Amino acid sequence: MSVAKIVELVGSSPNSWKEAAQNTVTEAMKTIRGIHGIEIKDKTATIDQTTGKINQYRAAVKLSFGVEH
Repeated sequence: MSVAKIVELVGSSPNSWKEAAQNTVTEAMKTIRGIHGIEIKDKTATIDQTTGKINQYRAAVKLSFGVEH
Protein backbone atom coordinates (compact mmCIF):
# COMPACT_ATOMS: atom_id res chain seq x y z
CA MET A 1 0.00 0.00 0.00
CA SER A 2 1.31 3.46 -0.85
CA VAL A 3 0.30 6.76 0.66
CA ALA A 4 0.78 10.22 -0.87
CA LYS A 5 0.89 13.59 0.80
CA ILE A 6 -0.27 16.75 -0.96
CA VAL A 7 0.93 20.29 -0.21
CA GLU A 8 -0.15 23.51 -1.87
CA LEU A 9 2.43 26.18 -2.70
CA VAL A 10 2.46 29.40 -4.72
CA GLY A 11 5.30 30.29 -7.09
CA SER A 12 5.89 33.39 -9.16
CA SER A 13 7.67 34.52 -12.31
CA PRO A 14 7.99 37.76 -14.26
CA ASN A 15 7.64 35.77 -17.53
CA SER A 16 4.81 33.19 -17.50
CA TRP A 17 2.51 30.92 -15.49
CA LYS A 18 4.44 27.90 -16.79
CA GLU A 19 7.66 29.33 -15.37
CA ALA A 20 5.88 30.20 -12.10
CA ALA A 21 4.79 26.55 -11.76
CA GLN A 22 8.27 25.30 -12.61
CA ASN A 23 9.82 27.68 -10.07
CA THR A 24 7.49 26.21 -7.44
CA VAL A 25 8.58 22.65 -8.23
CA THR A 26 12.26 23.60 -8.37
CA GLU A 27 12.14 25.27 -4.96
CA ALA A 28 10.03 22.50 -3.39
CA MET A 29 12.51 19.84 -4.54
CA LYS A 30 15.13 21.44 -2.30
CA THR A 31 13.27 20.20 0.79
CA ILE A 32 10.71 17.61 -0.42
CA ARG A 33 11.82 14.24 -1.76
CA GLY A 34 9.90 12.13 -4.23
CA ILE A 35 7.59 14.66 -5.87
CA HIS A 36 5.73 12.68 -8.51
CA GLY A 37 3.03 15.01 -9.75
CA ILE A 38 1.49 18.46 -9.66
CA GLU A 39 -1.90 20.05 -10.21
CA ILE A 40 -2.20 23.71 -11.14
CA LYS A 41 -5.02 24.95 -8.91
CA ASP A 42 -5.06 28.63 -9.81
CA LYS A 43 -3.27 31.19 -11.94
CA THR A 44 -3.18 34.88 -11.03
CA ALA A 45 -1.13 37.92 -11.92
CA THR A 46 -0.31 41.38 -10.67
CA ILE A 47 -0.52 44.43 -12.91
CA ASP A 48 1.87 47.36 -13.15
CA GLN A 49 -0.25 50.43 -12.31
CA THR A 50 1.76 52.68 -14.63
CA THR A 51 1.81 50.55 -17.79
CA GLY A 52 -1.21 48.31 -17.23
CA LYS A 53 0.92 45.28 -18.14
CA ILE A 54 1.37 42.06 -16.17
CA ASN A 55 4.48 42.30 -14.02
CA GLN A 56 4.20 39.07 -11.99
CA TYR A 57 2.60 35.73 -12.83
CA ARG A 58 1.61 33.46 -9.93
CA ALA A 59 0.69 29.78 -9.95
CA ALA A 60 -0.92 27.94 -7.03
CA VAL A 61 0.36 24.39 -7.32
CA LYS A 62 -0.60 21.20 -5.48
CA LEU A 63 2.41 18.87 -5.25
CA SER A 64 2.03 15.19 -4.43
CA PHE A 65 4.80 12.99 -3.07
CA GLY A 66 5.06 9.61 -1.45
CA VAL A 67 5.10 9.21 2.32
CA GLU A 68 8.27 7.43 3.41
CA HIS A 69 7.99 4.50 5.77
